[in-house]
Amino acid sequence: MNDTPAIPDSYSAWRHCITVECGIPLTADFIQRRLAILSNPEEYETQRFTQVHGAAHLQAVLAWFQRAARDVQAGDPAA
Repeated sequence: MNDTPAIPDSYSAWRHCITVECGIPLTADFIQRRLAILSNPEEYETQRFTQVHGAAHLQAVLAWFQRAARDVQAGDPAA
């Protein structure tokens, strides 16, 4: 049985979802592109994300991308 939540509820679950389950490396470029979109309330994707997951989860995801950006900048090997 899989104990991973369907919608990540922590930084570690979110990071696992992106890097392991989706196979997307959290590169500086990818992180910055996602932050640019999700930080812009005029973007359709941001509006849709908020409708589906709520403003609180959007803020959590933004914080997780910001944390990932700091990890990459610091040279964190897990990044």
